[in-house]
Amino acid sequence: MAGKSAFKELGLKKTVELIHEEIQALYALDDVPWIIGYSGGKDSTACVQLVWNALEALPTDQRHKAVYVISTDTLVENPIVSAWVERSLTSMREAAAAKGIPVHPHHLRPEVIDTFWVNLLGKGYPSPRHMFRWCTERLKIRPANAFITRIVREQGEAILVLGTRKQESANRARTMARHAAHQIRERLTPNASLMGSLIYTPIEDWSNDDVWAYLTQVMNPWNHPNEQLLGMYAGATEGGECPLVVDSSTPSCGDSRFGCWVCTLVDKDKSMGAMIQNDQEKEWMLPLLDLRNDLDMRDQPSKGHGLPGDAPGDGLKRERSNRDFRRIDGRLHLYSQDDKAQADPKKLKRYAQENELDHALVHGPYRQEWREDFLRKLLTAQKAIREQGVGMASFEVISLPELEHIRRIWVVDKHEIEDSLPRIYQEVIGVPYPGVSLDDQSPLDHGALLLLQEICRQENKVHLVNEKEEHEDWRIRYGMVRELISKESRFRTQRRRAGLFESLEKTLEHHHFWNEHDAVRWAREKRKSEIASEEDQEFLDDLQSILTPDDLGMARPLESGLSGETQ
Repeated sequence: MAGKSAFKELGLKKTVELIHEEIQALYALDDVPWIIGYSGGKDSTACVQLVWNALEALPTDQRHKAVYVISTDTLVENPIVSAWVERSLTSMREAAAAKGIPVHPHHLRPEVIDTFWVNLLGKGYPSPRHMFRWCTERLKIRPANAFITRIVREQGEAILVLGTRKQESANRARTMARHAAHQIRERLTPNASLMGSLIYTPIEDWSNDDVWAYLTQVMNPWNHPNEQLLGMYAGATEGGECPLVVDSSTPSCGDSRFGCWVCTLVDKDKSMGAMIQNDQEKEWMLPLLDLRNDLDMRDQPSKGHGLPGDAPGDGLKRERSNRDFRRIDGRLHLYSQDDKAQADPKKLKRYAQENELDHALVHGPYRQEWREDFLRKLLTAQKAIREQGVGMASFEVISLPELEHIRRIWVVDKHEIEDSLPRIYQEVIGVPYPGVSLDDQSPLDHGALLLLQEICRQENKVHLVNEKEEHEDWRIRYGMVRELISKESRFRTQRRRAGLFESLEKTLEHHHFWNEHDAVRWAREKRKSEIASEEDQEFLDDLQSILTPDDLGMARPLESGLSGETQ
């Protein structure tokens, strides 16, 4: 975004000198440690460089407190940017030790349970969308906040140094203005989302051109050439970088130039596309781009998101067909335009009308067959990149710890006792699965499960109303029997079997319909019954409030009659 230059009045050199003096004064003010958010992009690089040069100009005995540089790797970052950040942090660590600069780089990563693939393939979360942006909290916010919280707990306070700029966007400017209204120490503002931390933004008044002018005219002090950073930006569209995300008001990678390659919050991954188009040596990333497009089910065929022949609405309908009509806990939830939990009723109503969803079921996690199929695609892409990419023999699209966690979720939590992940791995990669054996051994072998599937298919044909529903019907029945067997087998190994019947009853409750249409009918009847009971209770409450004590004896027969009708 073009804007007024911060260097216009004093020039670049004098402006930078004043910022150095400000940094030195704030640094000497107390013993509170600093934490710099570093993404490897231009703004955070400028921020680290300013602090580094200011500290290097101080006498050694005045460099009295630690400055932590933290960078969060979501494990699905653009691999070119991720490699750049890794090299930069290594150079930073070596240069800081050699020069006696108290800068301590840390590369943060989400816990395995929070990673993108564990949530998408393991739990079955749908690809992120604006009404369900589950990724930012897990991949970005939690790792950064955990580090900051630990420093605050150990030191009592921390100062976050961020490369945010007012000219980056109107939303960013408004957020910074709100912080500025509560300034405590002149240039420090409170962090509303993390108690005990303050925010310092040394380049908040700089324009985009100012940042590049500084980086190209002032040498990088940890020997990681800024010219290479400029080259990485070359050919990309106008925009910013991934900032350090510490709360939900900070723009996520979906609003940035360099973000997660799996991001479905943007129309398309323009930066990765440009890298591939401008450099043949980066064509090994094409399988990643294809995977990302497979995840994006929005109805924009003209922008490259739909499949050939898609009509408007096909993408979302296809995406719904890949998801279970039950929520992740097995419950049925009717979609309603009056649902108060939704953020925008107008958009919700239009979405429902366009996709024929009024009073249909809100779909939940991805189905087993979709998750298994996408895992095959993921492993196939990883194998292709390792074989075709120069120097990419150890490149990971998905890690072994993630595969182990996904496998446990499938078998233990979802009762998918086929334990298909090792078989899929061996089929695609061509070597035995390297993971450890599960504690929960399947009570039925592969042949017995295939026989059970065939029995459910044959049994289901007796009840079919519409042959098109066969695929879904038999799987519901099969899933119920499979889960009952899995639960009973698990309880068999326990000394006390308390809770077995309640657990089995819950399984029956989640599978007692023939198909989605039958589930919709059942859910509607249940809602009508609940509304009728609520109305009866309201009537009785109103009646009781107007009756005198003498009338209450006459009202009891009426109450009994109403209760009997609703049972």
